[in-house]
Parts: sequence; structure tokens; C-alpha cells
Amino acid sequence: MPFEYLDHTADICLQGIGKTVEAAFAEAARATFNLMVDLQEVSAREVIHVLEEENDLDLLLVSWLATLLAKSSLSGMILSRFHVDISKVEGGFSLRGEGWGELLDPGRHRTKTEVKGVTYAGLRVFQADGVWIAQCVIDI
Repeated sequence: MPFEYLDHTADICLQGIGKTVEAAFAEAARATFNLMVDLQEVSAREVIHVLEEENDLDLLLVSWLATLLAKSSLSGMILSRFHVDISKVEGGFSLRGEGWGELLDPGRHRTKTEVKGVTYAGLRVFQADGVWIAQCVIDI
């Protein structure tokens, strides 16, 4: 299941939707990077690894997306494919994830919107109608 964007008065509220919480987190990452560039133009050539721990799934979503954005910015990479494993640990949840992509090439990648960061506004990770939804507002 893909991602979608919801109406929001400012910035962009996104939802990653999946059959598992991990799939929903991966789709939220795809939705975030799709705001910046057409994902179909991005090859999965290099990988960025993410390891995060948080008290709850909502905070874990923010940490996951914020770390991807920071590592992407520092490396000059744009990411298009994601994998997430989430496990319950003492005191919360642990996430091991990867994002694959390549160096941003302005000659090949048509940039869209600059993403400034992930906010806590509208932040929710929940199940509805048999699917997981990972939702947050992205500051653009």
C-alpha cells in the first residue's frame, strides 16, 4: 500500500500505510523523500543505516524520519527505497532500518520541495481497518 497526503493548513501531513508497522514506517519515509524528488528517478545504489530507540512508536517515527533526513543531507544522497525492522525492547521500541538511494544529481533528478524537518504535529502511529498508519506533519 502506498502513502498519501492529507489536507493541512500549513506544511504537509503525510501518512505511510502498510500491512505491518514496519511497512507503514517505510512508506512514511518514501512519502517524505517523494516530496523532494520523483522517486522513480532515484536508483538504489548506496545504503544508509539507521538504528533508533524510543519509548513509543510515535516518537520512533519522528526519530526514523529525522535521522534519514539528516544522514541524507550530510551525505548528499536522495533515498528511494526503505526497509524497517521494529522490535519491542525494555522501555520501548528499537528500530533497525535502511534507506537506499544515490547522490543527488541536479542534471538527472528534478527537485521538488525542500523538506526542513519532521514535526510532532499530527503525530500518530495506529491501526485502522486492518492496516497500520504512520502519520506526521513535515515542515517544508
